[in-house]
Amino acid sequence: QVQLVESGGGLVQAGGSLRLSCAASGRTSSTYGMGWFRQAPGQEREFVAFIKWSDGTTNYEDSVKGRFTISRDNAKNTVYLQMNSLKSEDTAVYYCAAARPGSYYGPATRRSYAYWGQGTQVTVSS
Repeated sequence: QVQLVESGGGLVQAGGSLRLSCAASGRTSSTYGMGWFRQAPGQEREFVAFIKWSDGTTNYEDSVKGRFTISRDNAKNTVYLQMNSLKSEDTAVYYCAAARPGSYYGPATRRSYAYWGQGTQVTVSS
């Protein structure tokens, strides 16, 4: 089992920045990479970013490219999401998730992820 705990959410004005953290514990060595997803009220949960533990390969959803940066600290089993130039449409609950190599269907596919955190709220005021 892998446990994930997100932190760093909050209220920020449009154009501002936030950094989310996701601390992983348990059998983290069994995971392939980590992803961030978000879910706005009444919307489906959508992919935001992904990073592979081994070599740091990253993927981003188009609307966050150039504004968000995902990074990892392997020694701390922690993944970060630096969010700059925030917009009101970035308002959502942000979830981190851990992917396993045996059932990986690509970074943006929710079924690639076996473990999920509880989420952290990000609110961007315009």
